[in-house]
Amino acid sequence: MTSSATPAPTFPAIPAAIGYAGDISPEQAWAWVQSGEAKLVDVRTDAERAWVGFVPGAHAVAWKQWPGMAVNPDFDAGVQALGAEGQKLLMLCRSGVRSIAAAQRATELGLQAYNILEGFEGDPDDQAHRGVQGGWRVRGLPWQQN
Repeated sequence: MTSSATPAPTFPAIPAAIGYAGDISPEQAWAWVQSGEAKLVDVRTDAERAWVGFVPGAHAVAWKQWPGMAVNPDFDAGVQALGAEGQKLLMLCRSGVRSIAAAQRATELGLQAYNILEGFEGDPDDQAHRGVQGGWRVRGLPWQQN
């Protein structure tokens, strides 16, 4: 008898990163969220989520806020509440840079935090446009725009 179930995707081992659990692909992040073993934390500003788009069901806990890009004084409490049940926290920003700092801070707070590579929009192309090479959106993962 053969099974008609789709096998779960396999992902490469995650090397440890300095100050946080590691870097994962957007696809691996989505698989972990779907399985219930992780929570997706969107650390972009409120304006970025409103203007550029967001992942339905992601938890919005900005690392820095506009204007001035000052560290969000509510970040610690927000991620501690999300991590209280022991799930992995997966940090998503625009390009995978701010999310490293957010993952490092969450780790300092005793949480298991990962950085999502490429972020929501990916790196800029030759014309400095984002959203065309890499990132959550380009990889066809769920997102919406206001």
